[in-house]
Amino acid sequence: MMPPRAEDNRTRSMAASSSKKRSLEQKSDEQNNLEFGKSIDTDLSGCFQKFIANSVDTAGSSSSTNWAPELLQECAKAVDEKDGPRVQYLMWVLNELSSPYGNTEQRLASAFLQALFAKLTRRGSQHYRSLCSAAAKSHSFASMKKMVLKFQELSPWMTVGMVAANGAILEALEGERSVHIVDVSNTFCTQWPTLFEALAMRAEHPPHLRVTTLRLSSREEEESSEQVMREITHRLEKFARLMGIPFEFSVLAAVETEEIDPAMLETRSNEVLIVNAMNFFQHQRHGRPLAVLARAVNPKVVIVVEDEVDLSSPQFLTRFAEAQRFYSVFFESLDSSFPRTSGERMMLERVAGRRIVAALGCDDDPAAGARPPEKWNLAMQREAFVPKPLKSEVVDDIQALLKRYKPGWGLRRGDIGLFLTWKEENAIAVTVWKQQP
Repeated sequence: MMPPRAEDNRTRSMAASSSKKRSLEQKSDEQNNLEFGKSIDTDLSGCFQKFIANSVDTAGSSSSTNWAPELLQECAKAVDEKDGPRVQYLMWVLNELSSPYGNTEQRLASAFLQALFAKLTRRGSQHYRSLCSAAAKSHSFASMKKMVLKFQELSPWMTVGMVAANGAILEALEGERSVHIVDVSNTFCTQWPTLFEALAMRAEHPPHLRVTTLRLSSREEEESSEQVMREITHRLEKFARLMGIPFEFSVLAAVETEEIDPAMLETRSNEVLIVNAMNFFQHQRHGRPLAVLARAVNPKVVIVVEDEVDLSSPQFLTRFAEAQRFYSVFFESLDSSFPRTSGERMMLERVAGRRIVAALGCDDDPAAGARPPEKWNLAMQREAFVPKPLKSEVVDDIQALLKRYKPGWGLRRGDIGLFLTWKEENAIAVTVWKQQP
């Protein structure tokens, strides 16, 4: 048995050794953290230099240095790799540099930072619902109408799709006495007054026109959506009477398309049916595909207008890169059209921000996001639909329309449909379909 004094000496020696070891480990950790910080500073120094060089923007124009994509990509990579210290540092940097009221880079960074935070906290769905609820409470019919009309006035993003769709509808209406349009869109029915005017100007008597709008909205948006649609119904019916158009209008509300039974559309044997779908896949995360729903109601034509973006990849970084590409185009096009202080621009950017959160921050079903034209083209073909080219007169109308807007917009013909482009980047795709003979 060891003597008490020797045992005390051994205990003190072991304690000193342990303390020394902890001290060395602490110094090692501090050194690693210092090196980590230096490596981050080195990686980001170029971004900081770009930002600082353009941080003072007295002329009100946006920066063109593209510092935001670099920082956002680094942060997304760190989030995907679960690199806690790097995520914390990069999100702090982005929070300092971003602003929903700044230039295009700062606004874009602010929107994506919100999505990254939602993913990081694993509360993306809850955060998205909160954003939708807040928007529903703060937006009146007047403000939404003003936003949509101003967007159509200053940007062709939505207007091109409506002009193409109305051109296809007018062609399908030739010689028909009764028509039923099933409308799935986010245009707040601003497409129809123009169609009424075109019908009223035709030599032949206008057909009886029935429009059924499928209003796809979240549970949080239902109440405000109902109020908006009541106001829209009243205004459309009043304008149709003024134009002398025999008109019926109804609304079917749903959260997902799987809640829509084709029997609910109450199709009539004497009607020709047309499906008009604009940004359908942005609202559809789990529901019945458009092609299947369209096939069930036997339409004469189906018009599809969709954003040119693929957010259906299960891989987060792939989805992030595609969202960043597409929303950079969207934010930059808004910057060229709207003043920085425009309330309508801020509303549009908030809508985009909610969609970015839904695509990147919600992990419940990330592969259910917006699909590119190639995928829904295949879906239409599987349901025995074939492409129907737009008339050359409609294409000419669109080309003339683009001349009303600021330079940068273009029109490109694809193998199946048309693409609206912003600075050579595809923005939206327009296709028209008919059933195989």
